[in-house]
Amino acid sequence: MLWVKAFHIVFVTSWFAGLFYLPRIFVNLAMVTPGSVAERERLIGMSQRLLRFTTILAIPAIALGLWLLLGFGFWQAGGWVHAKLVLVLAVAGYHYSCGVLLRQLMAGTCQRSHRWFRWYNELPVLLLVAIVILVVVKPF
Repeated sequence: MLWVKAFHIVFVTSWFAGLFYLPRIFVNLAMVTPGSVAERERLIGMSQRLLRFTTILAIPAIALGLWLLLGFGFWQAGGWVHAKLVLVLAVAGYHYSCGVLLRQLMAGTCQRSHRWFRWYNELPVLLLVAIVILVVVKPF
């Protein structure tokens, strides 16, 4: 089980790295001056590749997490596990919303400002802090 836990941590860390950086690219996309086609296309390409790579990393992170959950016993664990699962669902929802925003940015229909994206970029940090506290401290 320690190998499963180790690889779970590696994939979760990698997944979050992508979730930390992708909205930063969105900030830059929101700040592209009209007519800067090459810059916009470069940032769109970076975003597409990062979202694809981040999605690939999320799959084993979640699968290994489920393996750990089944191995340690979901119903025997404390309430912290249930809270963590809710937060993991929030992370998955955030990941999905990144894809939605990228499609809007690609279509030119996104009306969000670079300031909004700066705040949006902070959500995965807060989710990660809460998840780590739940896992390490096990407050309930």
